[in-house]
Amino acid sequence: MRFDYLVCMTGVDEGDALGVVYHLRSTVHGHELVLRTSAAERENPELASVSDIWATANLNEREVFDFFGIHFINHPDMRRLFLRNDWVGYPLRKDYDASETVNPVRLESEETLDVAPAYEAGREGEVEETEHVLFEEGEYVVNIGPQHPATHGVLRFRVQLDGEIVRKVDVNCGYIHRGIEKMCESLTYPQTLALTDRLDYLSAHQNRHALCLCIEDALQIEVPERVKYIRTIMDELTRLQSHLLFWSTFCMDLGALTAFFYGFRDREKILDMFEETCGGRLIMNYNVIGGVMQDIHPNLVHRIKDFIKYLPPMLKEYHEVFTGNVIAQQRMKGIGLLSREDAISYGVTGPSGRASGWACDVRKLHPYGVYDKVDFREIVREDGDVFGRYMVRMEEILQSLHILEQLVDNIPAGDFAVKTKPIIRLPEGNYFRSVEASRGEFGVYIESRGDKFPYRLKFRSPGLPLVSVVDSLARDGKIADLIAVGGSLDYVVPDIDR
Repeated sequence: MRFDYLVCMTGVDEGDALGVVYHLRSTVHGHELVLRTSAAERENPELASVSDIWATANLNEREVFDFFGIHFINHPDMRRLFLRNDWVGYPLRKDYDASETVNPVRLESEETLDVAPAYEAGREGEVEETEHVLFEEGEYVVNIGPQHPATHGVLRFRVQLDGEIVRKVDVNCGYIHRGIEKMCESLTYPQTLALTDRLDYLSAHQNRHALCLCIEDALQIEVPERVKYIRTIMDELTRLQSHLLFWSTFCMDLGALTAFFYGFRDREKILDMFEETCGGRLIMNYNVIGGVMQDIHPNLVHRIKDFIKYLPPMLKEYHEVFTGNVIAQQRMKGIGLLSREDAISYGVTGPSGRASGWACDVRKLHPYGVYDKVDFREIVREDGDVFGRYMVRMEEILQSLHILEQLVDNIPAGDFAVKTKPIIRLPEGNYFRSVEASRGEFGVYIESRGDKFPYRLKFRSPGLPLVSVVDSLARDGKIADLIAVGGSLDYVVPDIDR
């Protein structure tokens, strides 16, 4: 059946049991499968690890353990992923005690552990707790982050060095964890929308689009054609401003300060468009269930047309300033190699996956909005290195302009939203939708019990697989290469620390 891609892994408290929902997809055949497993008991829940089948399960299983307390047998590293190791309880369980006396605000730093607990199954099926050594006593380990500007947010890498050579990278997440998935369980469906903009804030429209699509599927709402055009236009503008910011910050990570100002100068033009129509430049709150908050501003079409003419000459200048620079080429080519097989196993989607030869664009695989009505090329390269990931984004900028060119003069007349009930209740069931966000496949899984708020809401982060692969890409390279690798993956930390 070749289910080689683990799309999403969701821990769920069923009440009488704790379990995991797996969304699987075959990159060979295109078919999909949803599996549900349950641990035999609540007090000491155990499930078999699948991290030996799909590499992306490594961090995903640690996340499930962190929030539900399920031990994964034969997983090499059962540390918490986001919360402190001395945290009491498992926050996404329905019986979790959230009182401040149980987990007071701790003012002391957390102890850094060089060994991790693990659970191994013996020959007779008995489970033994063992220790997995992360770093030996004599090894030289330094911190990069959580304050380092090139970590693109508060993310901490513990890096084992041999001189200037990186031997191992241990990713430490959770420095800005805000518990958005937990908060959603006590919010109505319209209220949950506001939180999606704050995950990957550079994919705000796209994230919110995914949640709206998931809820609209469940309610069997058909949005007007005008809404589909507006949402698609906004998604592509979002992709453009995100890729422009990628170019700016990536160039600065590699020492090119002039490029940083060029990229920000041009990105401002898109943010001005967002501000005029949505009222916001970063957090837009524009998509709503059944449509968009208000119609587009009369200036938007004219501004987009001007921008479509303006940007291509600027891109030529970008390539003159940075891409063709011999030092930049040496810092990018052949560095941080990621094979197609590893990209699929780790779930590395978006531009980073396509740079390794994996055609994984959700806009092509499962078209939404009006992506089935426009002509655009999915940019796929075989390089698999820093340069390949860089060039995919630069070429995607041109494809986004091409999509906008086809849509901007053809926006149909009609309503910008359909009327919905004041209180929205989703029919009982499980729902999943995903979109092609700026950094890859952003998915939304909702489990509904028929109430006005979700029983379980999970966001499939495109950023978590990106940080999970840093260790593999940076090993045996230099410290400077680690910075180039991180910049080329282009993760945004709030998307990881959900």
